[in-house]
Amino acid sequence: MTRTLRVLAAAAVVAAGASRAVHAQPFDPALFSGMHWRMAGPFRGGRVLAVAGVPGQPNHFYFGAVGGGVWESRNAGRTWEPIFDGQPIASIGALAVAPSDPRVLYAGSGEADMRSDISHGNGMYRSGDGGKTWARIGLVETRQIARILVDPRDANRVFVAALGHAYGPNPERGVFRSSDGGRTWSRVLFKDENTGAIDLAFDPSNSKTILAALWQTRRPPWNTYPPSNGPGSGLYRSDDGGDTWAPVGGGFPSEKLGRIGIAFAPGAPRRVYAIVDAKEGGLWASEDGGATWKRASADRRIWERGWYFGGVAVDPRDANTVYVCDTAMYRSSDGGRTFLPIKGAPGGDDYHELKIDPSDPRRMILGSDQGAVVSVDGATTWSSWYNQPTAQFYHVTTDDRVPYWIYGAQQDSGAAASPSRTDYSSITLRDWRPVAVGGENGYVAPDPERPDVAYGGGVSRFDWRTLQEQDVDPTLAYPGDYRGEWTLPLAFSPRAPHALYFGNQFVFRTLDGGGHWEKISPDLTREAPAVPATLDPATAADSATPGPRRGVVYAIAPSALTDGLVWCGTDDGFIWLTRDD
Repeated sequence: MTRTLRVLAAAAVVAAGASRAVHAQPFDPALFSGMHWRMAGPFRGGRVLAVAGVPGQPNHFYFGAVGGGVWESRNAGRTWEPIFDGQPIASIGALAVAPSDPRVLYAGSGEADMRSDISHGNGMYRSGDGGKTWARIGLVETRQIARILVDPRDANRVFVAALGHAYGPNPERGVFRSSDGGRTWSRVLFKDENTGAIDLAFDPSNSKTILAALWQTRRPPWNTYPPSNGPGSGLYRSDDGGDTWAPVGGGFPSEKLGRIGIAFAPGAPRRVYAIVDAKEGGLWASEDGGATWKRASADRRIWERGWYFGGVAVDPRDANTVYVCDTAMYRSSDGGRTFLPIKGAPGGDDYHELKIDPSDPRRMILGSDQGAVVSVDGATTWSSWYNQPTAQFYHVTTDDRVPYWIYGAQQDSGAAASPSRTDYSSITLRDWRPVAVGGENGYVAPDPERPDVAYGGGVSRFDWRTLQEQDVDPTLAYPGDYRGEWTLPLAFSPRAPHALYFGNQFVFRTLDGGGHWEKISPDLTREAPAVPATLDPATAADSATPGPRRGVVYAIAPSALTDGLVWCGTDDGFIWLTRDD
């Protein structure tokens, strides 16, 4: 089957699900009755924010992928099994196992990492049988759930930190509590419709004492990094199980305060650590349960890009051994004064959450942008991340070889390609190959006439025969100021002579594989886009700059039926059409 036929077949399958009130079915469904899904891989882990271990079962772990549901391992990460595939949501932001009954699991949907590419959820889920079956238990409009706490003595008493809608105001944010396993919920800490909760922590000696981190933030338009911080951010404390709350002062930083991560020291419960994104960011420590604070470390390595990272964990037996997650994972053995990196690439570029077995600090599970890994020897060695088919691919496409190859750009791991069929019984990890174009976030466009050549990113040319990459960026021929985004479109025309199109604020076309380019459009974005009304004042102020024009062309679709007909869409709301190429 050619690529064109495959695309048309996929479109027909989508059309079959459309409302008959809008269009009559244009084909006989029996034509596609033989089609079914099969695993194509790759087993190369994607972003994980949520990890958990099972008390008393040292080889039993769970993780939640931001695009792949909940997974379980009973052999310390050697293999993983999906246990959430029957649910209608894929993005998991938080997981918790009830310490008093490990059969009880809670999963909070919606990743709360505030990236420009973010998947929202549809509430909370609960399993009472170790993940065999699940029930949705409310908080449907919380959108992004960042943390779940379960009372160590009561599996039905649970707290949830909900960050809320990433793009607009909503009241379903803050800290929620349930005393009946999620059948009913009450919102116990709420600042305003622009401020949500990003972290929670129990005092290990008294579960009525809780610290909660609030974060006023919004995902701004025309911005890859970072989100905004607002004045609603802050640290709060409750000493009565969440009935009442008071803001934490005592020297805790407040200027330009953003995301906060919290961890009590189980071996010394009055010791609390917080990793703080603020003007005076870094690791802060309290020796009195959070009443007063001192800055333990200002090391930029442990709090750079603080809006994206907030993972902090303490050795359950040694209050001076503290771990911080960032672009690498760092460990301090002196209470946070000095840090050494103990894990980084390969096998992880961005680390998010570490959970340590309270009965054996050598056993731990770590979530990163490249999956979840387990250590049983105190972080000396780790299990593989090449056993989790949870990769996030921004775009997928195929070439015209027989069998055809599948291409995609994977978050944080680079572009990859695989044959759709092999000489063996399945497609394995060994069949997937890295591709030099496309990076972690771009399009890959195989040449329709030369399938051993592929283009990607903005723009490079890759030849499978020589494994050489050549920069054919069209902006080199047209010097000027160009705007970019995390992903810019790249598309071949399905009609001869198979022009290749690329877009930033302009559309470019080449007919000779990038040897020569022509700028074929004016700036297609809005001259003066308005600040969206959904933004809170802090984000609106950030979005007032820079410059009058900020958008880019975000999609290009050449017609398969008509020469010279090309559609374009911009990320500031325009759709364009040319009929003369």
